[in-house]
Amino acid sequence: MFFYVDDILLASSDINTLLETKRFLSSNFDMKDLGEAFYVLGIEIHRDRSKGTLGLSQKAYIDRVLKRYNMHKCSATPAPVVKGDKFGKFQSRKTQYEVDQMKAVPYASAVGSIMYAQVCTRPDLAYVTGVLGRYQKNPGLDHWKAVKKVLWKAVKKVLHYLQGTKNYMLTYGKSDNLVVVGYSDADFAGCVDDKKSTSDYIFNLAGGAISWKSSKQSVTASSTMQA
Repeated sequence: MFFYVDDILLASSDINTLLETKRFLSSNFDMKDLGEAFYVLGIEIHRDRSKGTLGLSQKAYIDRVLKRYNMHKCSATPAPVVKGDKFGKFQSRKTQYEVDQMKAVPYASAVGSIMYAQVCTRPDLAYVTGVLGRYQKNPGLDHWKAVKKVLWKAVKKVLHYLQGTKNYMLTYGKSDNLVVVGYSDADFAGCVDDKKSTSDYIFNLAGGAISWKSSKQSVTASSTMQA
C-alpha cells in the first residue's frame, strides 16, 4: 500500500534541526525537496530578508474567486460594509418568485470563498463573513447583494472590496521583544433579529495578526458594558 502526500511544510529557527529533519524524512520516505516554500494551501509567502520581513497573502486565490464569479475586471472599493447597513431575516425569501430567483444564486459558495480568505490571511473580512454566514439557510436578494459588496463592485450599498485589497498581506518583522498584543470590542444589540451583540478580537505578534474572530454572542446583553 502506498500513500502520497501532496505537501509538507517544515519550519524551524534552527537550520541544523531543519536539515536533520529533512535527512530523516528522505531516508525513510520517497520525497522531493522543493526548497523554500513560496506557495502553500492558496497562501503566498513573501520574504524580504533585507528588511527582515515575512508576508502572507492570497492574491492569486482572490483572483481566482473573482474570475469564478465573472468579476475579475471590476473596480475597487475601500470598505466591505458601510455605516447603517442592516441585515436580518426580514430580507429572506418570502414568495415563490423570490425562491425561484435565489435558486440560481451561488450564495453559500460565495460566502465560503470569502470565508477561506478570512480564515487564512484576511482578518478585515471577519465581521462581514460572520454576518453573511447567518443567512445561508434562507438568503434573500438583499443578502446576495451584500455578498456582492465583497466580491463584486456594482451599484449597491457597499461596492466591491476584495478587488481593491487583494494585494493586502499579513506582514511580520524581526523583533527582540516578542509580545502578544490583543484588542477586543463588541457592538450592542446589533442583530436586528434577536438583539444580540457581536464580539470581535484580534491578537498581534511581530507586527502582524496571528489570531482573530468575529461572532455573535450566545446571550442577549442588557447594556454596552455587559456586551
